[in-house]
Amino acid sequence: MAVYVCPGCDYRIDTATGDASEGFSPGFDWDRDVPDDWFCPDCGVRDKVDFDRES
Repeated sequence: MAVYVCPGCDYRIDTATGDASEGFSPGFDWDRDVPDDWFCPDCGVRDKVDFDRES
């Protein structure tokens, strides 16, 4: 499992816990389940490719 962080606003999404408001269940796969055109739900200016893997 991993945590991905938006470099613009520090929004974090943890693959272990998911994010129900974004439609990601616990244990989701970042590469497979997150669409390439997905963007940060907090700041809206960063795309999936901009997120940094924290762990």
